[in-house]
Amino acid sequence: MLIFIALLYFCLACTLIWLVLFPAARASALQLLVALQRRLLWRAGAWQHAGTAAVGAGWSGTRLRLRGWRGLLRRYWAFCAIGVPLILIPTLLAMLMRKPDMLPGYEPVDTVVDAQVAALLKGEQLVPPAALPPLAFSTREVELVRPMLVNASRNWGLLHPDFSQRLLLIFKIMKEKHGYEMALLEGYRSPARQDALAQMGSAVTNARAFQSWHQYGLAADCAFWRDGKLVISEKDPWAMRGYQLYGEAAESVGLTWGGRWTMMDFGHSELRLRGVMRR
Repeated sequence: MLIFIALLYFCLACTLIWLVLFPAARASALQLLVALQRRLLWRAGAWQHAGTAAVGAGWSGTRLRLRGWRGLLRRYWAFCAIGVPLILIPTLLAMLMRKPDMLPGYEPVDTVVDAQVAALLKGEQLVPPAALPPLAFSTREVELVRPMLVNASRNWGLLHPDFSQRLLLIFKIMKEKHGYEMALLEGYRSPARQDALAQMGSAVTNARAFQSWHQYGLAADCAFWRDGKLVISEKDPWAMRGYQLYGEAAESVGLTWGGRWTMMDFGHSELRLRGVMRR
């Protein structure tokens, strides 16, 4: 699909440049549209008595246009030599540098889980921590980093059981091994809320309704709880170190960490299950 979009972009860009730079191209395009209109009229029966002559004239006109295009290419070869690479190279680079994480519907073939972690996942059922006070999510500092967070869902019961257990295991690892107390900022997200966040711009999210694993209870945004306050911004060195450890823990239990994306989302993790994301 991405290759088709890139090729379509390339063709449209070449056509646009051709029409803008070359006046003769616009004239040729207009002639082509007129010829197409005539052919449609002829097929509809408007030219029943002059069908043979019209076809002959059409082929003759096409040959003349082809000759004219070849002449344009010879005349403006320098513009073509510069313009085509300028369009083609960025497209090819985008295709070569693309990552699976850029595709909202991408589903991995396998998830690698640490053997010790896998044993823990098969063991006891972890229990969600006590809910934080609602005021913690409505402070000015939090609102600047995460708009509309106060209305986000932090209901662990709405998360997929497999995902919630992995996330709780991450919380346990972060607290017992690294001394970080984690906080769930948002889990399940309704389609309407997803669209509302998308309308706020790419700085918030690029995904619309049903393009995010949040809609399936398979994604969560997390941060840290320190001295009675939420610490979200990665500008805090302590928090940034925590996000790195959080990412390692998330990947160790088979989750995808948003910190490795082109548009980095350090507190985000998700479990990509086959057959769940809508196409």
